[in-house]
Amino acid sequence: MTIFENVPFDELEVGMEAENRRLCVADDLYVFAHASGNLNPLHLPKEDGDKDGKPEAVAPSFWVGSLISSVLGNKLPGPGTLYKSQTLRFLGRAHAGDELVARVKLIRKTDERSAIFETTVALADGTVLVEGEAEVFAPTEKHSFDIHDVPGLTVESHRHFDKLLEMAEPLPAVRMAVVAPEEENSLRGALMAAKHTLIIPILIGNAAKIRSVAEQNGLSLDGIDIVDCATHPEAAQTAVTMVHEGRAGAIMKGHLHTDDLLRPILRTNGGLKTGRRISHIFVMDVPGLNHLLLVTDAAINIAPDLPTKVDIVQNAIDLAQSLGIETPKVGVLSAVETINPQIPSTLDAAALSKMADRGQITGGMVDGPLAMDNAVSLSAARTKGLKSLVAGQAEILVAPNLESGNMLAKELSFIAHAEAAGVVIGARCPIVLNSRSDSDKSRLASCAVAALHAQRVGVHI
Repeated sequence: MTIFENVPFDELEVGMEAENRRLCVADDLYVFAHASGNLNPLHLPKEDGDKDGKPEAVAPSFWVGSLISSVLGNKLPGPGTLYKSQTLRFLGRAHAGDELVARVKLIRKTDERSAIFETTVALADGTVLVEGEAEVFAPTEKHSFDIHDVPGLTVESHRHFDKLLEMAEPLPAVRMAVVAPEEENSLRGALMAAKHTLIIPILIGNAAKIRSVAEQNGLSLDGIDIVDCATHPEAAQTAVTMVHEGRAGAIMKGHLHTDDLLRPILRTNGGLKTGRRISHIFVMDVPGLNHLLLVTDAAINIAPDLPTKVDIVQNAIDLAQSLGIETPKVGVLSAVETINPQIPSTLDAAALSKMADRGQITGGMVDGPLAMDNAVSLSAARTKGLKSLVAGQAEILVAPNLESGNMLAKELSFIAHAEAAGVVIGARCPIVLNSRSDSDKSRLASCAVAALHAQRVGVHI
């Protein structure tokens, strides 16, 4: 319903009633906290406000009472109504997940052309939480209001990353070789992941620098192994050796160039290559999207050919399954959703889709070519007449090349306010690639992703 019609004062009759039903969700509590400035932890969904060991998520009573205004302003009397007064008596509590029913009943009209309503808010089972009385100035003229132009709200939370952390924290911690954590962010990220029991860090690099950074920033290195290496290439090679020797089950990039980290990993002799090309995957938590979004490849393969793209897709499917997505939906991107020989990425996309149909790519549903809009928007896919289980609901986006993948991921991060975890898959162990601009949440999520994947592929070190 997008059009609301009012009932002018002269048409109001005593006994008239109206109601609205509303499901209280966690986002309502965050919106009210920001709008009111009331940051009482009892009202914040993930906080334990009374220290009893579990979050309360109590809906603020004034938020519950405010639902009365939605009936008065939208239905009875409707658009054009202004409050004169409202009394509220709070009889019970609502919580996130409760369905609430706000009702108003006209009990009197005054000579001052105001209307007095009996007001209540109750749970769906009839338990009254709020009761009171409202006096309003009703509109004098009949009119309607179309609400389709009212801006929507997106709560900038990252619940999908929170779920990843919940999944990873009970698992055995992975021994992770952290290469050159010689500045604050990289060192803090590794120690934070250790605190969350995601990893057991082995710090490899200039020991004096590492200890100095820890001291300057109040970070404790108690119980943390440090392997002293004079140079970054030496540190990276040491990490590779540790994986070969079974002393580490994952690698994390610290404060060094990505090329220096990957060079020993990619060596034909003594590296960590398998029979599959390695590829980078951004695991993204995008506000407003109801699932994780994986973007690949945005950091390793510059202009991948078709065989490389097969490995890129398979790596992404394998990682998605490690993150709990049983049958990932893979959208292979191009500029258009039709095959055009003049756009090579459409040919690759079509080939990948058919290869998945024939079992050459396994574990996921692959469709392409898809333009970005009809890969992630069901309405856009329907407008274009696309009928598939992937179009409009892709969980993995495969970019045509590194430039487009990197731009897509950065746009999601810096314009859509997504958080991004970054890992490299296809080597003998997962490799965490952090950016200097990554937030604490991103760094933790990257370690959680690596830990979940290591657990699934059998790395228990």
